[in-house]
Amino acid sequence: MPNEVRIDKWIWAMRIFKTRTLATEECKKGRVTIGLENPVAAKPSRTIKVGDVVNVKKPPVTYSFRVKALTENRLGAKLVPEYLENITPKEQYDLLDVVRISGFVDRRKGLGRPTKREGRELNRFVEDSYSDFWFMDDDESDMD
Repeated sequence: MPNEVRIDKWIWAMRIFKTRTLATEECKKGRVTIGLENPVAAKPSRTIKVGDVVNVKKPPVTYSFRVKALTENRLGAKLVPEYLENITPKEQYDLLDVVRISGFVDRRKGLGRPTKREGRELNRFVEDSYSDFWFMDDDESDMD
């Protein structure tokens, strides 16, 4: 097992990005950082060691992973937990849920009509939002 591995190879091997080219491009764009307290942007050739914390920005969420072991070869999905520990804060996942739901309310132009699934989720969201409100009580309607 190597002592140090290039960060672009490692994040590709851990299946964070689908291709190594994507991993390299994200490093060049500054979306991959190393460090927990004071994150530093990582160039694709930057080497990492066991114990380092790697932060990956996939808007709107920033995922954090602690390096448990190193490899340069792509692994099966079942083996990935042996090589990294996901330490992403729960707030980041909550943000992902908020963005997923708000995507229906503020739909960008050009995305077309919502799919059936998106429509059902939107209806569920709207029903949950208004379930606590009452607009007119039945007793009040009899007063007219």
